[in-house]
Amino acid sequence: ATAGCNFTCLFCQNANISQLKPGQAAIPGEKISPEEIARQAAVFGAASISYTYTEPTVFFELACDTAKPAASRGMKNVFVTNGFMTEACIDEIHPDLHAANVDLKAFNDKFYKELCGARLKPVLQTIEKMHHTGIWIEVTTLIIPGHNDSKEELRDIARFIAGIDPGIPWHVSRFHPTYRLTSSPPTPVETVRTAREIGLQEGLQYVYTGNIAHDDGENTFCHKCRTLLVERFGFRVGANKVDRSRCPRCGAEIPGVWAA
Repeated sequence: ATAGCNFTCLFCQNANISQLKPGQAAIPGEKISPEEIARQAAVFGAASISYTYTEPTVFFELACDTAKPAASRGMKNVFVTNGFMTEACIDEIHPDLHAANVDLKAFNDKFYKELCGARLKPVLQTIEKMHHTGIWIEVTTLIIPGHNDSKEELRDIARFIAGIDPGIPWHVSRFHPTYRLTSSPPTPVETVRTAREIGLQEGLQYVYTGNIAHDDGENTFCHKCRTLLVERFGFRVGANKVDRSRCPRCGAEIPGVWAA
């Protein structure tokens, strides 16, 4: 993705590339064609291209023009997005967009308006629309103490996701003070683990903890028999026991996009 974002989150973890500094007019980066991006990714043997760290819909045409030649070369395309887009955007890119991780930052409009400069409803609509169009979707919530960490709000988020599909993974991540929100403390580890338990209680089959080292919540367990299927250590996969998208112990189908 290019630099820029349509949100102004006070807690942005990538503010140096998502937000222009006062007096900064030029967009940082280097000029490269969509075709060249796809070509270079193929040369390096990439299985997928992820449009992330800023907001891919800010320069939506670039994302579309890159996704098409990438898909034609057999690569997957993945959006990491705040979900603040129109249905027309999804209709345009969905033939070449295989997966998306959408930030559901809170479940109230006050949070979105005051901390992000945006609105909640379009994000909810995006999650529903992407799922219904066949894009593999996962949802991430960064839990910020005093802002979106109440059990009631976390339960509302879990119920919303489960109401669409209980197989949608929900990532609940630990906040660290950054950018313009340094007054809030880091999220207690137990708060994140409680959020995971709430998600499971509300019927979600796959809930993961984020930004906690060596936590059991990083792993994937079968939703039927609770067998450990995918063991993770941060960004590294230690073991993957999923067998042709099924649990090797009970045979339950494990939703996801799995390598053949």
